[in-house]
Amino acid sequence: MAAQRPSPAENGENTESAPARQGIQSVELAMTVLQALEEGRGPMSLTQISAASGMQPSKAHRYLVSLTRVGLVAQSPSSGRYDMGPAMRRLGVESLRRMDEVALVSEHLPGLRDRTSHAVNLAVWGDHGPVVVRWEYGAHALPITVRVGATMPLLSSAIGGAFLAHLPAQLTEPVLRAQLEETPLSPATRERVDAIRAEVLAGGVATTYGGVIPGVTSVAAPVFTAGESLPLVVTLVMPTRGVSEEDLPVLSAEVLRSARAMSEELGRSRHDA
Repeated sequence: MAAQRPSPAENGENTESAPARQGIQSVELAMTVLQALEEGRGPMSLTQISAASGMQPSKAHRYLVSLTRVGLVAQSPSSGRYDMGPAMRRLGVESLRRMDEVALVSEHLPGLRDRTSHAVNLAVWGDHGPVVVRWEYGAHALPITVRVGATMPLLSSAIGGAFLAHLPAQLTEPVLRAQLEETPLSPATRERVDAIRAEVLAGGVATTYGGVIPGVTSVAAPVFTAGESLPLVVTLVMPTRGVSEEDLPVLSAEVLRSARAMSEELGRSRHDA
C-alpha cells in the first residue's frame, strides 16, 4: 500500500500561493463595520452603521460588541454612539510611525509605467524645491532624462506646478524667489503662479510642454498622505511627438487615478481626496 503523501501544511510548505486562498469571513465582515465607522467621519448610531455596512442591525451589533471588547471600537456611555476605540488609535499611530512613504508609493510606479508605456518619476519637497527621488524608464526614448536627486524649477516643470498648487505660499515663495532671483516676486510672477494653481486645482494635474526638456510633455499629480506630511508628486514623462491630442486626456486621467490609489495606500481618506 502506497504511503499517503502529507498535505502541504503538514509538510511545512507555504500554502499562500494556492490559487484559491481561504480566509476568515467573519474578519472580513468585521472590517466592513470598521470601514463604515471610518467613512462616517464621526460617532455613529447602530442604525447608521448597519446601513453603511449593509448588515442587519442585530448582526452589526454582534460585531460591534466584539470589536468593543478588543478596543477597536468604543461606545459612548451618554449617547450610545460608536466610534474608533483606543486600540484602533494605537494601531493608527504605529502604522504612521512605520510608514516609508517613498517606498510605498514607489511600488506603484512600475504599474503606471507599464499601463502607459511612458517614463514615470516621483518627487518630494526639499529645502530648495522639488527633488526627483525615483525614475522608471518607459518604452519611448527621451532626448535627455532628469537625474535622480535633481531639484526641479517650480514655474516651468509639471512637478513644480503640482507643488505650487498644493503647498502653502510660506513654503513655495522663498524657493521661488531664490530660483528666479526676484525679491520680492514681480506682479507678473505672482499672476503666473495664480494661473498655475487655478489650472491644477481645476483639472487635478499639472501639464507642461517642453518646460524643462524641449520636446517632452509632462503630466504631474499630487500624492497625499494621511498625516501632516507634505505631499509627493508623481509625473508621467513622454516625448511630445508620440502623444496625440486624443491621447493626452487619457494619459492624464491615468496619472490622476494612479495618484489617488497611491494616496489611499498612504492612508488618505477617500473623503479627503
